[in-house]
Amino acid sequence: MTKSALVPEVSEKIVWERFVVAEKLNEQTVHQFKRYAALLQEWNERTNLTRITDLAAIITYHFQDSMRVRDFVDLASCKGICDIGAGAGFPGIPISILYPKVPVVLVEVNHKKVAFLRAVIEELGLKNCVVSDYDWRTFLRKAPYTLDLFVARASLQPEELIRLFSPSSVYKDAQLIYWASQHWEPEGKEADYLVKKEPYILDDHTRYFAFFAAPRV
Repeated sequence: MTKSALVPEVSEKIVWERFVVAEKLNEQTVHQFKRYAALLQEWNERTNLTRITDLAAIITYHFQDSMRVRDFVDLASCKGICDIGAGAGFPGIPISILYPKVPVVLVEVNHKKVAFLRAVIEELGLKNCVVSDYDWRTFLRKAPYTLDLFVARASLQPEELIRLFSPSSVYKDAQLIYWASQHWEPEGKEADYLVKKEPYILDDHTRYFAFFAAPRV
């Protein structure tokens, strides 16, 4: 085997090592993230899950971007977490890997993505993670779960997400965290529900977590 043939393997090893050190991951968690990345790349060859397919980019822009929320919220103490518009599983799957005892619900309506999410859950052995194929409005009316934190990354816009806080919603007392771009600002009714914005750095770029909750009377 030539030296050049070894470069991708060495490079991949370094990428994983940096991820492990940066996030202080244990052996079991690393194994699950590796399998998740492999499944994402395998499925992406036949179904459109994400435009990001390079391993280093997957780790940075999917895994670590999903994980940064734990710097601002005690996820381990949540009764249940809901990922709205989970897509390929971000941030819900990384959260479930890190906090396997916390119930996580992935809301997704695309059938191919639902199939992928269920395959990942089974393959990774995420016993407290489930998929709901309800659309968002139906979920708010019919979902039977106990949830106190909702997260949304690259899915619905805030004006639709704040339906969570309508008086008829059983989840109106929950908290919502929205992954926002650097220049995002609330508009219209959503501004009434914005509690705070917290900055974080991802690959030298500043982004924000926008925290929403029902106004206190």
